[in-house]
Amino acid sequence: MKFKDLFKFLFVFVLCQAAGAVGSLFTIPAIPGWYAHLQKPSFSPPNWIFAPVWTILFTLMAIAAYQVWMKGLKDPLVRAALVVFLAQLALNSLWSFLFFGLRSPFYGLLEIFVLWLAILVTILRFLRVSRTAACLMVPYLLWVSFACSLNLGIFLLNR
Repeated sequence: MKFKDLFKFLFVFVLCQAAGAVGSLFTIPAIPGWYAHLQKPSFSPPNWIFAPVWTILFTLMAIAAYQVWMKGLKDPLVRAALVVFLAQLALNSLWSFLFFGLRSPFYGLLEIFVLWLAILVTILRFLRVSRTAACLMVPYLLWVSFACSLNLGIFLLNR
């Protein structure tokens, strides 16, 4: 791997993990107090599972974005795919702010629908550039689908 390619990968890896870190700034302080006292659906996983799952998902996202980037920024399909990717990454952090930071399952629910759509659009854009990159984003879409149902359950149980 060339140095510039390694730099590209490290850049998107750090960017994706940083998005997770920004989200955790709102999440971690809310877990022992506010979140612990919420009624949760029966299918709610234990709290410890979220950090490793998100770390893996952010890593897969980084690999996917790197694969797309490697096709060349001169290609308008690549640029469009990466812009949508960056938008969904920002939406990911925004959800943590809305749900945990503002302590609003309602705003989190509204936003997670938008996030889900942005991930789907990212997958479709990635598919035009790299089938592998699109496939690497599918576990993320599935997890956010689960998170959406969990968010909905929390909203309904705590109205």
